[in-house]
Amino acid sequence: MRRCSSGNGRDVSWPIVTLPIESEGDVVAVRQRARRIAELLGFERQDQTRIATAVSEIARNAFAYGGGGRAEFAVDATEANPTFRVRLSDNGPGIADVAAILEGRFHSQGGMGIGIAGARRLMDKFTIESAPGKGTVVDLAHGLPKRAAPVTPAKVREIAAVLGREKSADPLVALREQNRELLQSLEEIRRHEDESAMLNRELSDTNRGVVALYAELEGRAEQLREASELKSHFLSNMSHEFRTPLNSIIALARLLIDRVDGALVPEQEKQVEFIRRSAENLLDLVNDLLDLAKVEAGKIDVTLSSFTVQSMFGALRGALRPLRTAAVELIFEAADDIPVLTSDEGKVAQILRNLISNALKFTEAGEVRVVARRDLKDGYVSFAVSDTGIGIAVGDIDRIFEEFSQIKSRLQDRVKGTGLGLPLSRSLAALIGGTVGVESVPGDGSVFTLTIPLVFDETPRIAPPADLDPKTILLVDDDDTFRYVFRQIVANEPRYTLIEASDGEEGLRRARADGPDAIVLDLHMPKLDGFDVLRELAADERTRAIPVIVSSSLTMDEALRARLPPNVKVIAKNLISRDSVASFLRQALEPGDVG
Repeated sequence: MRRCSSGNGRDVSWPIVTLPIESEGDVVAVRQRARRIAELLGFERQDQTRIATAVSEIARNAFAYGGGGRAEFAVDATEANPTFRVRLSDNGPGIADVAAILEGRFHSQGGMGIGIAGARRLMDKFTIESAPGKGTVVDLAHGLPKRAAPVTPAKVREIAAVLGREKSADPLVALREQNRELLQSLEEIRRHEDESAMLNRELSDTNRGVVALYAELEGRAEQLREASELKSHFLSNMSHEFRTPLNSIIALARLLIDRVDGALVPEQEKQVEFIRRSAENLLDLVNDLLDLAKVEAGKIDVTLSSFTVQSMFGALRGALRPLRTAAVELIFEAADDIPVLTSDEGKVAQILRNLISNALKFTEAGEVRVVARRDLKDGYVSFAVSDTGIGIAVGDIDRIFEEFSQIKSRLQDRVKGTGLGLPLSRSLAALIGGTVGVESVPGDGSVFTLTIPLVFDETPRIAPPADLDPKTILLVDDDDTFRYVFRQIVANEPRYTLIEASDGEEGLRRARADGPDAIVLDLHMPKLDGFDVLRELAADERTRAIPVIVSSSLTMDEALRARLPPNVKVIAKNLISRDSVASFLRQALEPGDVG
C-alpha cells in the first residue's frame, strides 16, 4: 500500500508492514500481525479478535484460491476518523460473480463464500474488486478506537519498528492462541444465552402477572357493573315504598298546621313546620334519586305529546311562583318562529324547572331570564336560562354535573339542595335526544342551555359507523400469553374480529385463506420466522396489500429495522396497551385519519 499525500502535502495513508502469502505459515503470520497491530493501535481485545479473524479468512482465500498474494497493513487518515486498513491481493483466477458471494448465494466446497461473507460482517468497511483472470483485491477497514491515543506518522513508524524486532510465533502456538480465543468467544456467547434465557423467564413471569392482573381487573369491573345495576334496579323498584311514607308525613303535618283537629300552641306549630319542611326536602332528594336511578336502569319511558313552548312556560311560571323574591325578576321569552314540539313535555319541564330553581337560589338580586329560540342546527330548539347570580368558577363547571356534588359558596348555608338536580337534568336531556351545557363567569352569573329536537325520534340516534363490517385482524405469534393479552384487549372492540396463528407457517396459510384486513406479526417464531413471513406476503398478490404491524420483544435497532420493509409499522411488546392497540390498528387500517 503506497504512502499518499493530500493536496496540502499531508500524508493521509501511513504504511506499517507488508507480508507475503505463499504458504499456510504465511496465513498464520498474517493473522498474528493483524492481531498485534490492532493491539498496538489501542483496539480492545474483542475487536482485535474480530480484525484478526477477518484478515485470516481473506488471507486463506488468497492462498487457497489465488495461489498466493500479499497483505498490506496501514493506517488511513484520509477521513476525519482514521481507520486501520488491510489490503489483501492475489493474482489468481479471480471471481466471476462477486455479487453472488457477497449476497451468500454462492459457496465453494472449501467455504470461500462463507469466509468472505463472514469477514464482511466483522469489519466496518469492506470492498472487493475481482474479475476473471485478473486476480482479487480485498480492502478491509476498521475505525480506530476513539479512546486510544491519537495515531501519528511517528506512532506508525514506532509500531513498524516493534514488529521488526518481534519474531513470528510458532504456527502451533498461534493455533493454540486462536483456539483459546474461540473458546473465549464461545464462553461469551454461552453467557449471553444464559442472560437471554433468564430475561425470557422474567418476561414470561411478568406476562403471567399481566394476564392475572387483566383477569382481576375484568373481574372487578364486572362486579362494579353488577353492583351498579343492582343499585339502580333496587332504587327504581322502591319508588312507591319510599314516597308513600314521606307523602303521609307531609299530609299529616299539613293537617296539624291547618288545625283540623284543634289549635296548636306556638311552639308546637314551629315544630310541626320543621317536620313538614324536612319531609319535603327528603321527598325532593328521594324523587331526584329515584328518577336518576330509573334513567340508569333504563326503566324510565319517554311519553310523547304535542305542546307549545308558550303553554309550557305558563305552567312553569305558576309552579315557580313560590320561589320568586322581590329582588329577583323571573322573565320568560319565546321566539315566534318555534313550531309545536313533539317530545316528552313532563321531562322538558322538569329539566327547565331544575335549571330555573337553581338560578333563583343563587341569584340575590337582578333577574332570571328564560329564552326559547330555534337553534342554528336545523330541527332543534334551545332554552337558555340566564341569571345575574354569583356564577361558577371554571374549575367547578364539570363538578356541578357530578352526583351529590355541591360547590362551596357564600350562599351555601342559606341555599340547600340535593346535588342531584343537574346530573338528573343532563341524563333526562340525553334520554329525549338533547344536551345540557353551561357558561359562567364568577360574579357575573351563569347561562344554562337545554337543546332538544323539535320532534323526538324514538329510533336510536347513534350514527352508524362508516363501515358496518368489522375488520379482521390476524395475530401471528407463538407466545400463548401475548395472544391471550391481545385477545382480551380486542375482545371489547366490536370494530375488530380476531383470528390467530401460533407460528409463521400457519400465519401465512391463514393470511392467504382468510384475507385479513391487517396482520400483527411477531418476528422470532419457530418453523418460519417473521422476516420470512414478510417476504412471502410481499411475493404473493393475494397478501401483498395487507398492512402489517410488527410486534416484537426484540430491541429494534437500526440493523434490525433495516431488514424490515419501510411500510411496516413496529410496536414493542412491552408498550402494548388498550390505547396503543387501538391507535396502531387505526393507523394501519385508516391511514387517511392519521394527521
